[in-house]
Amino acid sequence: MTTVGILGTIHNNELRDRYQCPLDLYKEIILEFKPDIICGEVHPRSWEKYLNNKKEKGYWGEPASEYWELIFPLCEEHSIEFVPIDWFEPDVWNNFSPFEDYSKEEQTELEKIDDEWFSKQMNAHSYGTIPFNSKEFDNLAKQKYDWLFQINPVSQNFRWIVRNHIMIKRVVNTFKANPDKRILCIVGADHNYFFYEELRKEAITLKYPLR
Repeated sequence: MTTVGILGTIHNNELRDRYQCPLDLYKEIILEFKPDIICGEVHPRSWEKYLNNKKEKGYWGEPASEYWELIFPLCEEHSIEFVPIDWFEPDVWNNFSPFEDYSKEEQTELEKIDDEWFSKQMNAHSYGTIPFNSKEFDNLAKQKYDWLFQINPVSQNFRWIVRNHIMIKRVVNTFKANPDKRILCIVGADHNYFFYEELRKEAITLKYPLR
């Protein structure tokens, strides 16, 4: 039986330090899971750039620092296959900003509410045994993205719903092409609930949280 795990990460070094989820913890959890394959939140173009030049440490803010500081070297050291699964179109991404169609005054108020959602999520870091990998955190993330959908459904369909479905299909394609393997999905923690809800429908052993 194929085993698929989900590990949600925080992309920012300062926040990782503040909320007790350093890269050493991620490394420990990854090695504990013993993946044959890691499906990571990295755009295929970024992965190609990295393969061509190992000093290429991200472009357009992607991939996140945990990949080139930890995950890529770890894959090389332990012969773990890496599969990039992210999806976005950088030339139009900013055209789908959720608050784009609102007035400046409305944008200011919406940004304030968005910051409040972020604070609520950060305050949920202590639930569970891995920071930001818990039902409590996931419930807040789902509520936040439901709110964003109400604000701008076109934006959220493009930036969140379609993106997550494409990422998850790339995971499904990976485990269907590699039966009976241990596959670890590493994504930003906000994606956890979406991945769990979709992957639980598959004929796999799904592990989340990993501890």
